[in-house]
Amino acid sequence: MKTALITGINGQDGSFMADFLLNKGYKVYGMERRASVKIRENTKHLENNPNFEFIIGDLSDQNSLLRCLKTTNPSEVYNFAAQSFVGESWNTPEQTSDITGLGVLRMLEAIREYGEPIKFYQASSSEMFGRMVENPAKETTPFYPRSPYGVAKLYGHWITKNYRESYNMFNVSGILFNHESERRGIEFVTRKITDGVARIALGLQDTIELGNLDAGRDWGYAPDYVEAAWLMLQQDTPDDYVVATGVTKTIRDFLTAAFREVNIDDWSKHVVVNPKFFRPAEVEVLRGDATKAEDLLGWTPKTPFEQWVGKMVHNDFTRLQG
Repeated sequence: MKTALITGINGQDGSFMADFLLNKGYKVYGMERRASVKIRENTKHLENNPNFEFIIGDLSDQNSLLRCLKTTNPSEVYNFAAQSFVGESWNTPEQTSDITGLGVLRMLEAIREYGEPIKFYQASSSEMFGRMVENPAKETTPFYPRSPYGVAKLYGHWITKNYRESYNMFNVSGILFNHESERRGIEFVTRKITDGVARIALGLQDTIELGNLDAGRDWGYAPDYVEAAWLMLQQDTPDDYVVATGVTKTIRDFLTAAFREVNIDDWSKHVVVNPKFFRPAEVEVLRGDATKAEDLLGWTPKTPFEQWVGKMVHNDFTRLQG
């Protein structure tokens, strides 16, 4: 039985990664920070699974990470923990840099000090491309981050590569473009929209306040993307891969798909553009080229855009109905 340690277990990607690995027959440990109130909305279903266990650790404390490794003795580590809300990174740039950037260094140092052969996956981000100098972006495209979050992710990406080349560690980075699901946090624009659409359909509110409706993203479905992360660690040689659909959709496209699920074709009267939601440095468009992942990993996105947007809307609708 393989053993995996997942950081950021209670987030979208960490929880889906746990589901995926448990189905593969792994023993899975999920790292969470110590807190008086556990936030396990995405992982409550794992609490009684005999092959899953929560473990306390913190990316701001290297000793806690080393203790996690000694306790779990994993063959694979998946690092999904981060301050991952791009908008918040302007409000807390230091904390974002410490956890999202230096947290990766601390985990790599803990693995190196532990001394056992561990395969390490770093969740890199399309936000590292920022102001895209090549469209679509691939593994060799120059980076140009446009937020404290993107800069922090870029540090994590490069330190992962540096440790791979310096210490012959099996480290990979998955440069994942935007991927969403019903487990996405409510502060993210996609869940804000699907939650708002459900509330409007139920008569609980009239409008949704948003920022730039013309921002374009390469959006996919999160459960498809964690499979790509796993595939990267099953290869003979560690490398970095872009994971994307190759298709850009705007916020307007997302609104159209979401409102269509509740039979509203003209959503204009339900959406208010509020300047406070514009970013200091906007990323206008992101699109990825996942040819390398398709050719070497055999990975392709499986779930169509309209299908997973609809699933998100229906999940919020059901949740709000009680």
